[in-house]
Amino acid sequence: MRSSVATAALAVALAWSGAAAAQDKNVKIGVMTDMAGLYSDISGINSVLAVTMAVEDSGLREKGWKIDIISADHQNKPDVATSLARQWADVENVDLYADVVTSSTALAVNPVAVEKNRVHINSGAASSALSGKACTPNTIHWTYDTYALANGTGKAVTKAGGDSWFFLTADYAFGAALEADTTAVVKANGGKVVGSVKHPLNSSDFSSYLLQAQSSKAKIIGLANAGGDTTNAVKQAAEFGIVQGGQKLASLLLFINDVHSLGLKVANGLQMTETFYWDLNDATRGFSKRFSERSKNHVMPSMVQAGDYSAVTHYLKALVALGGNPHD
Repeated sequence: MRSSVATAALAVALAWSGAAAAQDKNVKIGVMTDMAGLYSDISGINSVLAVTMAVEDSGLREKGWKIDIISADHQNKPDVATSLARQWADVENVDLYADVVTSSTALAVNPVAVEKNRVHINSGAASSALSGKACTPNTIHWTYDTYALANGTGKAVTKAGGDSWFFLTADYAFGAALEADTTAVVKANGGKVVGSVKHPLNSSDFSSYLLQAQSSKAKIIGLANAGGDTTNAVKQAAEFGIVQGGQKLASLLLFINDVHSLGLKVANGLQMTETFYWDLNDATRGFSKRFSERSKNHVMPSMVQAGDYSAVTHYLKALVALGGNPHD
């Protein structure tokens, strides 16, 4: 039922964005992602694989459709993402912007998708602004957002007695949104926020931030960051003995790839909210096994990569339902 609803909704969105255009069976998908930075493990080249698998599994090429996939590294920089989005629309004739990990780059691509009348299905970014104040008819926020993360981990931890919080927050759109959404959830459930500190994206040294969090005496240190920033903060918190000192860490965006990177000894006790887990059931295990056989380092898919597969699968189903690709 969920699959049918998602496909129907996407078909309506595509019909709206290209209502007056002729249709054909040519499709070009652009995977805009982080190839070498702090989010490359949870997106990157393995997100390109996920999109490739979705196209292969659709069977449309065997039915006469021409489906091309290109990819590029936006380097987690909004200006680079904007330039790529324009080039892909004007020169490459890309129909769909996929993945677009990192909230600041996703928010930069959003207005270009409207201007160029392209489809932007975002699996990689988290800021709830993508489905809120920055929502457009051309954009679908697919896999997860800061509202879901806050209401998953934040609510559970607060209700379990973690009623005083201090945030370590990544200093860009995603971190701000995650802290704001979690603060609202904490307060709504009877908790309080005693302070916060911002850190630059892709930080290597969290010592001063962790010392501030430690001195706050908050029961919970909320990590409003992701990727390498999260794993670095968790590792250094373990070195400082923060958990042994009585405080707990709440990682508000943690991926299965991060857990594997940290190891069970360091990751033990962390709570996380995920929209996809590879070992959930036979279907997820089957997909993940096929993915890991082809993925870089033979890893299981993150929820971003699984989301890319799902998003492109439904995008293609929507085009079939429309009888072809309306383009712009």
